Amino acid sequence: MKIRSIALPAAVVLVLGTSAAAAAPTWSPRPQEIKPFLPAGTTNPAIADGVALGKLVATYTASGLGPAAANPSAPADSPERHVDFPGGTLPPGVTITEAQALNVLKRIKANLAAAGLGLADVVSMRAYLEKPPGAEAADFAGWNRAYRQFFANTDLATGQPVPVPLGTAPPAPPMEVNPARPARVTIEIANLPVAGWLVEVEVVAAYKR
Repeated sequence: MKIRSIALPAAVVLVLGTSAAAAAPTWSPRPQEIKPFLPAGTTNPAIADGVALGKLVATYTASGLGPAAANPSAPADSPERHVDFPGGTLPPGVTITEAQALNVLKRIKANLAAAGLGLADVVSMRAYLEKPPGAEAADFAGWNRAYRQFFANTDLATGQPVPVPLGTAPPAPPMEVNPARPARVTIEIANLPVAGWLVEVEVVAAYKR
């Protein structure tokens, strides 16, 4: 039997040469790798651009946590009820959102510890903020100050802790030295589920081994 060769049209060859398979990424994390992608050109970024997890990395997802009602002297259901400074007195310049966020992050630390993890194991975070009574918007600045007390407070070049402010006080050593920079989103919402809450946070943490 005689087989006649047929030339393919040039357009068909071009499509085959630019298939999706050829354009697929050439990198993926190793099975047990945890790789944060950090912004280039900075030694102290607040968050990662993203975090890649290998297929064998086990993770723990904490439910959203708000601040504990640690100030019984304040009226029930008030934001002031959910701060844990002695007597409910806030240090100079510390906002009510900042104080609640510190409370929340301490609770997250305890939640992770119960699962055999620490703050340094956090790979992603969602923070939900409600605006304080009388304010026009949520207090993102106060939240970010509290966040830096527990996350992203080491210099990537030197490994040394970076001083951070509490309220309007001069920068000082952070409450928890932690190089972790999770992927993070912060959202203002109309209402949190507990009266008086201004902050709720959920995290995902990875078991390194």
